[in-house]
Amino acid sequence: MEREEAPKSFEDDSSMINKKTVILGIIPFVVIGLMVLFLVTSSNLLLQNSIKPLPQISIEKVEFGNSQIIAFIRNIGPSQVTIAQADVNDRIHPAAIDPGKTLARFGGARVIIPFNWNPGEPYVIGITIDDGARFSRSVKAAAPAPYPTTEQALTFALIGTYVGIIPVMVGLLWYPFIRRLSQNLYNFFLSITAGLLVFLGIDALLEGNKIALDSIAPVFNAQILIIIVTILSLLSLLYASQYLVQRASKSSSSTVNNNKKYRKQLEFQIEKKTENNLRSMAISSSVAPNQQRLILKPLAISLMIAIGIGLHNFGEGLAIGASTLLGEIALSSFLIVGFMIHNTTEGLAIVAPIAKSKRTAVGKLLFMGFVAGAPTILGTWIGGFLYSPILTVIFLSVGAGAIFQVIYQLGSWMYRSNMNRSISSNIWIIAGVAIGMLIMYITGFLI
Repeated sequence: MEREEAPKSFEDDSSMINKKTVILGIIPFVVIGLMVLFLVTSSNLLLQNSIKPLPQISIEKVEFGNSQIIAFIRNIGPSQVTIAQADVNDRIHPAAIDPGKTLARFGGARVIIPFNWNPGEPYVIGITIDDGARFSRSVKAAAPAPYPTTEQALTFALIGTYVGIIPVMVGLLWYPFIRRLSQNLYNFFLSITAGLLVFLGIDALLEGNKIALDSIAPVFNAQILIIIVTILSLLSLLYASQYLVQRASKSSSSTVNNNKKYRKQLEFQIEKKTENNLRSMAISSSVAPNQQRLILKPLAISLMIAIGIGLHNFGEGLAIGASTLLGEIALSSFLIVGFMIHNTTEGLAIVAPIAKSKRTAVGKLLFMGFVAGAPTILGTWIGGFLYSPILTVIFLSVGAGAIFQVIYQLGSWMYRSNMNRSISSNIWIIAGVAIGMLIMYITGFLI
């Protein structure tokens, strides 16, 4: 008799399938690699290497120190370059280059130019490389670079307090007023919150785009980086919020199950309880978690709004500190007053979602106000002492993504809360969004 072959096991088939899948996945890379190798070694298809690519130098930052000007430069061209000389206002000056004159691709250096500069005057700093190409950067008004001293840190903290914390705390005073409004007026102020957040999100993207155009070399594709970081921030925060909601619902459902077990024990231990009392206990224990979730959701939305505004104010602090370092604007009392008026509306955005829920403790309101305003101080410290255009763009993009995530959560909550209401109530919502953006636009003229 012929011996029957033993059937192949499922594990053997899966291992063979995995090997085939890996091979099929590698084949396109092999083909592309062969094509690239052919193009590089071919002398007829590509341009000859004898054509030298143009060099490119980026002057990322200019600091004004004690009788000297320091230019932070980076080689963003395709090949190595050598620094030949430096000039201020088209006049050549001796300069020290740290760590050296020769810069590899993406290599950086500090060009230290001894120069007695005058505060408030404009200057143009130029860098010339060995082939004669010159690159320059202008400063509208020279200002001494802030150094991390206790006095300067306290000054930045005071500015951040006036610009961030105090305006948000003042905006929280809207809380008792909104609690007394009718449902239509409440929806109106809640939609004003949405309008404020839309403006803040767009403003963060525009500010990041401005920095990308003015201070970051095109080779880094900072504008694309803004889009990437914003989308990743939005998706990450959406996932995190959904995870927290699911976790909270699981914990509340487990609480209900524990209550059921506890009721069974009570039935055995307390025989004298009447059926009506047991029924009332069951109703109260099952309803409480649902009520708790209804109270928790507006509070969670307000907290997310505070976090999103805090990230935006962190970017605002970065701009204040950087402007002091770069000498682009003078921080006058008028500017600080303008920021205060502009940011007061952010407190309204925090208290609006919780105005119609259970009365919120003052401590929680103050905590959310601190979360929204305190990052301004941290931003001024980093912007003034450790300014980096690329990091500023990243922080602004993260803030924009956080704000758009809050807008999505707030909009979804408003839609579910008002889906059965009349068309006239929706008009209040549309008008509130428009007025919210208009308020931020008008107060922006004070900055």
